[in-house]
Amino acid sequence: MEKIAIEYADFAEYDRRQRGIQRHVLAAFLGGLVVGLVGVAASELPTDVHYDPYIYLALAVAVGATASGIGWALLTTFLASASTVVAAMGGSALRGDLNFEAIGGTSSGLNLVVGQLVALGLLAYVSRRLDGWGDLGAGVVSGLLLADVIDRATPGGIDWEPAFWPVAAVAVTLLSVFVIFLLRRTTAGRVRAAAVAAVVAGLLTLALHAL
Repeated sequence: MEKIAIEYADFAEYDRRQRGIQRHVLAAFLGGLVVGLVGVAASELPTDVHYDPYIYLALAVAVGATASGIGWALLTTFLASASTVVAAMGGSALRGDLNFEAIGGTSSGLNLVVGQLVALGLLAYVSRRLDGWGDLGAGVVSGLLLADVIDRATPGGIDWEPAFWPVAAVAVTLLSVFVIFLLRRTTAGRVRAAAVAAVVAGLLTLALHAL
């Protein structure tokens, strides 16, 4: 009788896990649709409202950090990215402008954004680890966001936008730092992740300005 109870508990746990994965896949798909439509709507706002690409990056981090495995992180992040692109194209079509480059500005920019989303999703999943790899993953995520902020806010940057400084730059910088506190649970882990973020942001900034 005890063996049967144990087997039932195992099956029940397996069923809960599978249902959780299904809900996560569906949430990633629906989240991508919502974010894509919000992005299209935000494009009608004044140019000093900087939603692109941070709303997409936030979705990728959220999806990757909540995935149940590295494979599921890869799948759901890509699914969220694909549904975001489809929703953005559909929203553009409804406005009478079928824009296949609604995200990223160009076809190459679109490919780059999708690649960044998948990479960030995987890094966000790695950041859930309790060891140094988790610190590294969280630090790289924050560092990539900080490097993008510095590039947009600094004259001479590849994507320099004069209107980005100071309000949007400060807001995104605070969110980039807050990511570390969300992904790491201990003070030591947050300090190590912050150090990694500073190194990554500094190296990428130097590389971008060298280009």
